[in-house]
Amino acid sequence: MLHIQIDTLCHIIDKAREFQAKEEVVLPDDPASPSEDWALQVLADHSEDYSLRAMTDAIGEMSERQRAELVALMWLGRGDYSVEEWEGAVDDAIGEHSLRAAAYLLSHPLISDHLEEGLIALGYSCQD
Repeated sequence: MLHIQIDTLCHIIDKAREFQAKEEVVLPDDPASPSEDWALQVLADHSEDYSLRAMTDAIGEMSERQRAELVALMWLGRGDYSVEEWEGAVDDAIGEHSLRAAAYLLSHPLISDHLEEGLIALGYSCQD
C-alpha cells in the first residue's frame, strides 16, 4: 500500500517533531492575507536548522507519488480521509500538494502526530 519505506517515514516524523518542539519555531494561526505563503517563510526563517534540513532533504529525495502519499498520510491521520479512501487521498494530493509537500506539511503544527496516526491507521508503527 505504501511506496515509502517505514524507516524514512519515521525519520521524517522524528525530525518534524524535533523542529516543531523548539521554542523559537512559531507558526502563525492564519496568514495575513490569502496570498501570503507563510509556510515558505517558516522554511526560509529556519533554513539553518538541522532537523528542518534533514526533514526537507528526505522529502526532496522522494518521488511525486511518495510525496503525495506523505500528504495523504497526514490527511488520514487527522481524519480527513478513511483507510478505505486511501487511494483517493493520494490522488487528491498529487499536484500542488506533492510538489510543495515539505512546506505544506510544515504549515500544520501537529504534523508529526497526524503522520503517526496515519501510519497506525494503515497498520504500521515507528515503534516496531
